[in-house]
Amino acid sequence: MDYSSVQLNDLPDEIIFIIFKKLSELDVLYSFIGVNKRFNRIVHDSTFTHSLTLFNYVSCDCIYPLSDLMLDRFCLQILPKIGHKIKWLDLEPLSMKRILSVNYPNLFGFGIYNIEKQSALNLFTDKTSLMHQFKNDILSFAIQTINIQDTTINLDTTMFTHIFNMFTNLKYLNFDPFFLCYQRISFSSPPTVFSSTLLELYVKVICVEDCLYLLDGRFNQLRTFCVDIGLLFPSRSVLIINKEKLPNLRCFSLTCVLSTEFYDTIIIPLLHRMSNLEQLSLYLLHVCRNRFINGNDLKQNIIDYLPQLNQFRFSIRSTILLKDQIDLPSNKDIQHTFKDFLNNEIISCVNYFQEDNEGQCHIYSYPYTMRRYDNIANNFPGGLFTCVCEVSLFDEHPFEHEFFIRIQKSFPFMERLAIINRKAQKHKQCKKFKNINQDLFVIGYSHLKRLVLDEAHDDYVEQFLLDTKTCLPYGVYLHVDYEPLKRVTYNFKRKATRINCSKVRYICSDTNLRFPKHFKDYFLNVDVS
Repeated sequence: MDYSSVQLNDLPDEIIFIIFKKLSELDVLYSFIGVNKRFNRIVHDSTFTHSLTLFNYVSCDCIYPLSDLMLDRFCLQILPKIGHKIKWLDLEPLSMKRILSVNYPNLFGFGIYNIEKQSALNLFTDKTSLMHQFKNDILSFAIQTINIQDTTINLDTTMFTHIFNMFTNLKYLNFDPFFLCYQRISFSSPPTVFSSTLLELYVKVICVEDCLYLLDGRFNQLRTFCVDIGLLFPSRSVLIINKEKLPNLRCFSLTCVLSTEFYDTIIIPLLHRMSNLEQLSLYLLHVCRNRFINGNDLKQNIIDYLPQLNQFRFSIRSTILLKDQIDLPSNKDIQHTFKDFLNNEIISCVNYFQEDNEGQCHIYSYPYTMRRYDNIANNFPGGLFTCVCEVSLFDEHPFEHEFFIRIQKSFPFMERLAIINRKAQKHKQCKKFKNINQDLFVIGYSHLKRLVLDEAHDDYVEQFLLDTKTCLPYGVYLHVDYEPLKRVTYNFKRKATRINCSKVRYICSDTNLRFPKHFKDYFLNVDVS
């Protein structure tokens, strides 16, 4: 039988189109525009020209510009031919000026990523900047800045205000599209920004007052509002009390990962102002209360007040102090309160921690859509959580090897893992699973980037460094105190921990330590800071 000599150009248009859709628009245009008339016709389709991302990236925190060769080809040959078709551009600062020098008569939106904060602010305050040529045309805008060393909020807040001064017809704003921790805004008094055109707003703020300011009527046409609040308790002496209804709001998402003490006095009244809400997402990781939030609370205080609600996603962890209570609710009791939630699969997980004198109840809708899952204990029911990148584990009982298998299977895309557990493992020498005739197998964490073991027993340091239990990917940042690391590795001479240690970048916070000569040879990289 002769080998096939079928070429890409021999395939019908429909098949070529399907193949091209599997590639990025950047690669399709760069590789096929100008090759022949047929390919030109296919790649000029709006599927490939409507929106373009003109940079390379590995992840949201690793963006880099196009090569000089690619940038020349795009700016000199490709963009001038398709500029009239482009409606959205995603850019990074180093190549932005060249790319925006091309004419885009139908451009209505763009995103700027990985730009230093002061440089970003200059775009809106310098009247000679490229932004001014688009001030009346841009309807949608996204921006993600970097400036890790600068923790002040002033630049972000000022920039937020100037964006509305610049783009007078703005309908969509995403202030930190990747929702990193670098961009938060805060107002010491009611802001001066107003917009009667804004329909969608995605933003991170410092405290709850900032959120309430943005919902005081200054964006009176707002339909979608997604906010991440750093502190959900009043930071100033006077709390804003606004009872004005928000009839236009259809979609609301609120995230707060720190302690929340005003669930009943702030969040619930705020939701009652949104009578026409259709989609609601609540992600509250630490609600301090005198009783657990359960299905009855959600129905009586939220669902019954929102008659148009058709989608309710939530992940709420409420905590109570243990004070000699009797008849504390079990997980079965909490789960029973969701018996009438017909449109959602609801998971509950109740834990009582006697040493911390605290009870916790985590309730969430499944599938789980948050990027993080915190305080997982031994009774974690498992499942598949493809959206989760950050995981933390906490218990007053030891985590055994089988538990880590369940964690790895449940969070296949986990990038950050933190363990808080001071209890020694009971079965760390066990070579077979309980009731299963199967040898202990090595757990692989293919996406892990950061491992935090500062508050973990030596057994968990060993759990992750022994090559018979764990296979770590290259480049993982390891946070652990020096002494337990020294004990587990037998003063950095243990063969069974050498393979994993050779893959990690060890982060040591004690600058006064005197390391043995062979210490740095044991790790891929050592950062003493």
